[in-house]
Amino acid sequence: MKDIKQLIAQQVNIEGITADQIAQLIVEVDDADKGDYALPVFKFAKQLSCNPMALAQQVATSINDNDIIESVQALGGYVNFFVRKDIVVADIINHISTTANYGSSEIGKGKTICIDYSSINIAKPLHIGHLGTTAIGNCLYKVLKYLGYNCIGINHLGDWGTQFGKLIVAYKLWGDKDTIENGGLRELEKIYVRFHVEAENNPQLDQQARDWFARIERGDAKAVELLNFFKRITLRETMQLYDRLDIKFDSWNGESFYNDKMDSALDFLQSKGIITISDGAQVVDLTPYNMPPCLLVKKDGASLYALRDVAAILYRKAEYNFDKCLYVVAYQQNLHFRQVFKTMELAGVDYYQDLLHIAYGMVSLEDGAMSTRKGNTVWLVDVINRAVDKALSIINSKNPDLIDKESVAEQVGVGAVMFSALCNSRIKDITFSFDRVLSFEGETAPYLQYTHARCCSLFTKAEQEDCQPDYRVFNNSSAFRLARLINRFPAVLADVIDKYEPSILANYLIDVAKCFNKYYFEQRIISDNKQEQCAKLLLVEATKNILHKGLDLLGISAPPRM
Repeated sequence: MKDIKQLIAQQVNIEGITADQIAQLIVEVDDADKGDYALPVFKFAKQLSCNPMALAQQVATSINDNDIIESVQALGGYVNFFVRKDIVVADIINHISTTANYGSSEIGKGKTICIDYSSINIAKPLHIGHLGTTAIGNCLYKVLKYLGYNCIGINHLGDWGTQFGKLIVAYKLWGDKDTIENGGLRELEKIYVRFHVEAENNPQLDQQARDWFARIERGDAKAVELLNFFKRITLRETMQLYDRLDIKFDSWNGESFYNDKMDSALDFLQSKGIITISDGAQVVDLTPYNMPPCLLVKKDGASLYALRDVAAILYRKAEYNFDKCLYVVAYQQNLHFRQVFKTMELAGVDYYQDLLHIAYGMVSLEDGAMSTRKGNTVWLVDVINRAVDKALSIINSKNPDLIDKESVAEQVGVGAVMFSALCNSRIKDITFSFDRVLSFEGETAPYLQYTHARCCSLFTKAEQEDCQPDYRVFNNSSAFRLARLINRFPAVLADVIDKYEPSILANYLIDVAKCFNKYYFEQRIISDNKQEQCAKLLLVEATKNILHKGLDLLGISAPPRM
C-alpha cells in the first residue's frame, strides 16, 4: 500500500514526536473544504503542555509546498492538508500496477491455520442455514491464504449418532436402494421426516433406532454398509453443489474418523486429573468458571460431542501443528466451545488460546425456525437455482444477445446468494427471505459484478494506443477519492483477518463500486485526447483489478460481460 499518510508525516516537525507517531493519527477527510487529510494535535499538545490551536498553527506555518502537499490549513486543533491530487493519484495507480498480487503479503509465512467450516451432516441436504458457515469459512480461507498463511480447510462431517439408527429403520421400513440412488437426498429426507412422524405414535421405533446405532458402534457389517451407502449418496450430491460454489476442502475427516482416537483422548484428560464422575457420567467440572460441566462420556459408556472435539483438537495439533484453529459455527454453540476450550486449558495444553470460535448468526424462515425432522427447510440448491433463473430472465430482457449468457447467469445467481451471507456482520441473525436474497438492486453482488463488467467494457470501447498518460487529468476530487479508496485494499484485508469479519471486505467493495460509478458519470473516460484517456484507463484498470480480486476472495465470480 502506498502510504500517503507516512509521506505527509515526514513533512511535519513536532519536537520529540516521530513521523510514525504522527502518521498513526492522520485521518482521511471527505469534506473538500477541510482538506484531504487531517492531523489532530491534541495528544501531542498534551505531551508538550501547550495549546492545541497554537500547536496546529505552528505546524501549518512550518510546512512549505512540496511534491505531495499543495497547501496546509490550521483549524482549531487540527492541521488540514490539501495534497496535489494528480501526483498522488498517479503515484497510487503506478504503485498498484507494478505490485504483483496487490494486497497480498507474507505476514502468514510459516504459519498454519486450520479452519473448520460448512461441516455437513450425512443424509441431510445443505440448507440455507449452512450458507453462513460455508460462505464465511470459505472467505476466511481465501483471504488468509492470500496473506501467506498455510490454510487447512476442514469439513468436519456429521457422520455419527443415533440419527443414523433412525435413518436405517426408516430405510428398512419405507425405502429401497433404487429410489434412494435416483432420488438422492430428497428421498432420504422424506423417510427421515416420516420416521419422526411415525415415532410419535410408535415409541418402539426409537428403541429400534438405538439398537441399529449400537450395531454401527460395534462395527456390524450390515449397519456400517448402510451408513456408508448414505454417506456416498450425500457426498455425491453435496460435491456437485460445492463445485458450483467453487469451494474445496483439504480434509473431510468427520466424527466417525475419531472413533479409534476417543480412548486416547479420554486417557489424556484423565492423566491431567480433571475428570470427575457425576451420576455415572464422566465430566469436567466447570462450575468454578460459571459454566455447567463439560460432558464427555455418558453413564452407558457412549462418548459425546465434547470428547470428539477434544480428540479432533489433539489430532489436528499433531497432524498440522496449527498456529490457530478456527471453528466457523453458529453462536448457538457458544457454550459448547467455551466448555471444550476451557477443558483444554485445564488440561494444561499451551495452545488453548489458539482455539477460536468464529460465531455467526442464525438463519430462520419468515414463519419460524427450520427443522429437518419436520421437513421445514429451504434447500440451498433451490435458492441458488432460483437466483440463477432470475439472473437469466434479467439478462434475456436487458441483454438477450450476451455471449455465454447461461454461464453469466450462473455466476450472477451464485454470487447473489453468497454475498447475502457476507455483506452483514457475521454475528447478525437473518430472517431468510427470497425477495431480499434475490434482489439484484442496491448493495448486492450483481451490483459489484456489473461495475466490474463496466470497467471491462471501457477497454473494449477505447481505441488504445501507446502514449504517455497525462496525469494532470486526475486533479479532481472524484479521481482522488477513488484512488485513495483502492489504495486501502491491503489495510482492508488485514482488518478482515484481524476481526475474522468478511463483511469488512464486502462493504469496502461496495464503497469502491459506488466511488467508481461516481467517477464514471462525472468524468468522460473515452476521450479524443489520447493522453488523458490513457491516464483514466490506468485508474479504471486498477479499480477493475481490486473489484476482481476482492470478489474472488469473497468466493464470487467476476464476469467480464453482463
